Amino acid sequence: MSRLHQSRIADFQEVLGEPTVALGKLRDLCFSGIPFDGGLRCLCWKILLNYLPLEKALWSSLLKKQRDLYSQFLKEMIIQPGIAKANLGVSREDVTLEDHPLNPNPDSRWNTYFKDNEVLLQIDKDVRRLYPDMAFFQRPTEYPCLLILDPQNEFETLRKRVEQTTLKSQTVARNRSGVTNVSSPLKTTPNSLSEYEVLPNGCEAHWEVVERILFIYAKLNPGIAYVQGMNEIVGPLYYTFATDPNSEWKEHAEADTFFCFTNLMAEIRDNFIKSLDDSQCGITYKMEKVYSTLKEKDVELYLKLQEQNIKPQFFAFRWLTLLLSQEFLLPDVIRIWDSLFADDKRFDFLLLVCCAMLTIILSLMFT
Repeated sequence: MSRLHQSRIADFQEVLGEPTVALGKLRDLCFSGIPFDGGLRCLCWKILLNYLPLEKALWSSLLKKQRDLYSQFLKEMIIQPGIAKANLGVSREDVTLEDHPLNPNPDSRWNTYFKDNEVLLQIDKDVRRLYPDMAFFQRPTEYPCLLILDPQNEFETLRKRVEQTTLKSQTVARNRSGVTNVSSPLKTTPNSLSEYEVLPNGCEAHWEVVERILFIYAKLNPGIAYVQGMNEIVGPLYYTFATDPNSEWKEHAEADTFFCFTNLMAEIRDNFIKSLDDSQCGITYKMEKVYSTLKEKDVELYLKLQEQNIKPQFFAFRWLTLLLSQEFLLPDVIRIWDSLFADDKRFDFLLLVCCAMLTIILSLMFT
């Protein structure tokens, strides 16, 4: 370890060791990159994403409160209607004449269950292919959710729920002649991304944890629910927390990721809402802002783009919506996010990164 690296770690420890963290100093340090050593990145991200307060004395009580709250979410949302959960303090009615699987009432718990399955299947499809070049998300977690996997209770895992969902049992496609074809999605090629090694009972892969986080988020935020791409936002967060060298913090990576993801989505969720695309807070405005920033920084390159009729929608949509998470390898994404989270103007720096990428890419194209 170089002296410079040791000095940076000491600077972080000094700022984080104060009874009240000086946010300005922390932002300045984080902007230049956060060392992985000692769980510094995990701690800094939790502060920068407003999960942990600046007063250190409040950390223990807040973490316990939030992690208990997340456990309550698991109890209430990862269960099948109609199954009693008396031993966990969760009351559920069995199938009755008033509420049953064929009940068309929108307020029916069964109706809600089946609608949730549609969201779950999309989440499942996306998280299974999360960072396919890395083995991490297919590996079993060291800390599976005992609340879900404990054989003493009757909780239904999301994996089993997906397997049992009739929506996945067949794919219906109608061709131009009006003929309906039914095919099984289970007939996939041997190299299909959806085919991973089945883990034994009592184990769960990291992607299953990410799936659970996204499903609970969708349940708690019905206005936006789940939109494809959210998996690319939660992935780096979870990876960072689940690889924390501090085993005590690593054990609670799922709950901590959920709340940090929720806070981050509160800042960028407008990017995922199509009805807001053309508003001042929507993604179209932000894409145009990339071009206006480029015009300020490099008017010659901006004019070339205009001459070629290259619209920002061709590339900036994914860059901005996913915070560049699909443009770089995961370690590089994490390093970039150190600076993005430390940006006190909240993602203005992202516009500059996009302009820098444009400058490099297009200068190569036009030379």
